[in-house]
Amino acid sequence: MNVLAIFGVQLALSLFVYVLIAKWYVSPWLSNKPMNAALMFLIFPHALRHVGLAFLVPGLVDDSLPESFANAAAYGDFVTGLLAILALFLLRAEWRLAIPMVWLFNIFGAADLVNALRNAEVVPYIGVAWFIPTFVVPLLLVTHFMIFARLIGRKHQVINSPA
Repeated sequence: MNVLAIFGVQLALSLFVYVLIAKWYVSPWLSNKPMNAALMFLIFPHALRHVGLAFLVPGLVDDSLPESFANAAAYGDFVTGLLAILALFLLRAEWRLAIPMVWLFNIFGAADLVNALRNAEVVPYIGVAWFIPTFVVPLLLVTHFMIFARLIGRKHQVINSPA
């Protein structure tokens, strides 16, 4: 099996497993939670997106990894992580800007992941950072989707405190 095929299989299977976990366990559990608490639970994994800065570390990635990809992936993840942390604080404090911040974080973060994943040509050069797109990114994609679903489906829902 070639490198790109292995990458694709690992990405697809990780995504499939995270979807099953979300559908069978996380979504039913979150359905009984107040909006803020549910959103906070889904946002927390994104607060760790500073891990994407690994794409800038020599030795973790191949020297041939295009700098344009490394910078976009690393700083896109870093900014998304900061936006996630800010959204968490705003949700916890129940500020009016909390939901707009969640929208901003979620749109920016999802676009960052889609942008990174469309660069299949970099796969052979990502080195040990391989586990970010094959194991972490699928989790992030699923939680982005779940956040969008909650935001879109909340039309008349009262946002309660995150007990």
